[in-house]
Amino acid sequence: MWWFFCRLTLLLGPPGCGKTSLLKALSGNLSPSLKVHGEVCYNGYKLDEFVPQKTSAYISQYDEHIPEMTVREILDFSARCQGVGIRLEMMEEVSRREKQAGIVPDPDIDTYMKAISVEGLRSNLQTDYILKILGLDICADTLVGDVMRRGISGGQKKRLTTGEMMVGPTRALFMDEITNGLDSSTAFRIVSCLQQMVHITDATVLVSLLQPAPETFVLFDDLILMAEGRIVYHGPRQHVLDFFMDCGFKCPERKGVADFVQEVISEKDQSQYWDSTQHVPHSYVSVEAFCNKFKASTYGKKLDEELAVPYDTKSQTNDTAISFNRYSLSKWELLRACSSREWLLMRRNSFTYVFKTVQLVITAVIAMTLFLRTRMDVDVVHANLYMGSLFYALIILVTDGIPELPMTIQRLEVFHKQKDLYFYPAWAYAIPASLLKIPISLLESLVWTCLTYYVIGYSPEAVR
Repeated sequence: MWWFFCRLTLLLGPPGCGKTSLLKALSGNLSPSLKVHGEVCYNGYKLDEFVPQKTSAYISQYDEHIPEMTVREILDFSARCQGVGIRLEMMEEVSRREKQAGIVPDPDIDTYMKAISVEGLRSNLQTDYILKILGLDICADTLVGDVMRRGISGGQKKRLTTGEMMVGPTRALFMDEITNGLDSSTAFRIVSCLQQMVHITDATVLVSLLQPAPETFVLFDDLILMAEGRIVYHGPRQHVLDFFMDCGFKCPERKGVADFVQEVISEKDQSQYWDSTQHVPHSYVSVEAFCNKFKASTYGKKLDEELAVPYDTKSQTNDTAISFNRYSLSKWELLRACSSREWLLMRRNSFTYVFKTVQLVITAVIAMTLFLRTRMDVDVVHANLYMGSLFYALIILVTDGIPELPMTIQRLEVFHKQKDLYFYPAWAYAIPASLLKIPISLLESLVWTCLTYYVIGYSPEAVR
């Protein structure tokens, strides 16, 4: 059991030690097929009593975005689907108290707070704020891109993945290796922004990093050290060296603390940090031994004491911080948001649809010369040719939709990610994607029919 309320906590550990599984378990995104022991509670509520995906946010280490959209459009869509949370109620309460006390608010701050409290907007001021913090304002109107399209860099994609969830109203963030591929200066700026957000808004942030720089490491309040799926240390960052000193290991003067704590639990690197002043030969200290020493230490006992105090849900919990609804918007607003995004993507891929129509016209001209009516009579002998022309038309119109398959498949990973985070239900994505394609399909069928119907020699009656 862990405790990190309103703290910026760093999660360290070698690859494969279970950091991602821990983050997913705490954020409620763990696969239901896995067996879980113990309980995770938010303000006294268990995970099955509310919607953890809307109360917290899990930020994956994988960058999954639609390549045809710009950075600003992705953040705007994320902010629109996640809603404003309790910002509107909070703003109304603040305005009421200011009027009662006769306080005149700062115009800039008042305008910003009111702007981010409006729900369902296509473009949000919160987006500009996050773009500025993450350093994405220089590429805000650049397409994300992929291996076939020129777009933003890998580091900018990593920051976009982080900003996609930060732009929402959630105040419990679980971030999985968000600084991979970033330089130390950018990583420091992102963590510094998280530190200010935690201390100002009373948010809770747990960040998993591989090798943080010393100046980034000191920004964290707490540290969780994992190894072999177990917690070796969980407590204040500034006390971790004292804990390992009690275990007989000393950090060299010019050694980074983050590197030291990860190497000291490794069997290969542990011996070089043994404190020679103890006049006792070094013997390998296993991860299990470290865990037992932590439980017996003052830090482990203090943590147990804090967790042993019963939590009175009714008197201490603010229900506004917990989300009990799966979706932040109404069904109509969700449908509008997905429809506007689908229409945007269709306009971005307009070349594909124009090329398909031109290709269809060329194919229709070939079919007209192949099944020319001057060579065909309306009798039993030529009936197979008429049937063949109908079958050919059917095959052409069906296969004309094949170019859209790669685009649909490419967006599936984004769809599953956003659906699991309860951005929108599956029907809100499927209905616009289907309905907006109907006019294009009708246009292609009309073009084919107008060019080939009378030339091939089908029955000219209107009823046919």
